[in-house]
Amino acid sequence: MLIRAVLVFLCVGMMFAQADERLSDPALPSEIHLVSERWPSFTEEDGSGVAWEVLRLVFEPVGVKVRMQTVPYSRSVGLVRRGEADAWVGSYAGEVDDIHYPRWHFDRDYVSALGLASTPEPSVDSLPNSRLLWIRGYRYEHYLPGIEGFQEVPRRDNVLPMLAAGRVDYFIDARVDIDMLLAKAQRQARYKITNLVRLPLYLGFAETPGALALADLYDQRMESLIGSGQLRPIYEKWNWEYPFD
Repeated sequence: MLIRAVLVFLCVGMMFAQADERLSDPALPSEIHLVSERWPSFTEEDGSGVAWEVLRLVFEPVGVKVRMQTVPYSRSVGLVRRGEADAWVGSYAGEVDDIHYPRWHFDRDYVSALGLASTPEPSVDSLPNSRLLWIRGYRYEHYLPGIEGFQEVPRRDNVLPMLAAGRVDYFIDARVDIDMLLAKAQRQARYKITNLVRLPLYLGFAETPGALALADLYDQRMESLIGSGQLRPIYEKWNWEYPFD
C-alpha cells in the first residue's frame, strides 16, 4: 500500500509539474477558444461528443481550459482568420490560407458524393466529367484531382431539389453531413451515397502568438496521448472509428 501511495503521489506531482511547465510559456493562454459546426456525436452544442472529449483531454489536464462555441462552418473559419477564436474543428490540411495546421490530426473524414439512385456510381476519376456541387468555401477541388468546373451554394437547403431537378449530377460533402441531409429527405431511396476519399481532419489554428503556442502544446499532447493509448476509449465510447491505427 505504501508503494502504491508513493506512485500515485509521484504521478500527480508529474501532472502538476507538466502543467506548470506548459503554462510557463508566456505566449501560452490559460484558455483555448474553439469553434465548430454542430455534428452529431462529434461536436454537440452541450459540449459532448468525440471531438470535444478528445480536446478537453488534450488541454485541460495541463491547465488550459477549453471554451467551446457552436457556429456555422464558414463563420468558424472567419472567427479564426480574424483572430477572434484560437482554432476551429474539422479542417482539411491546407484548406484555408494563412492558417496554421498542426502535425497531428484527430479524426478522418469520408468525402462522399450524393446523387440520384438512377445516376451511374461516380469515382474519383469520373468526377471531372460531372456537374458537381458543394458548400461554398469547402474547396474540394484541392483534394479531388482534375476538377475545374463546379458550383457552390451557401447552405444545404436546396441541394436535394437541385439533384432532383437534374441541375447537378453529384453533391460533394463530408459523409456525416450527407447522412444528416438525407435524414430529412422524404424519399431517401431516391438517392445514393458513394464514398470517394478519406481525409485527415485537423484543428485550424489562427496565426497569433497565443494560438501558435496552443498548437505546439496540442501536438505534444496528442503524441503523448496516442502513444499511451488514452484516446482510444473515447472513440470506443462513441462508437467512432479510431483514426490512429
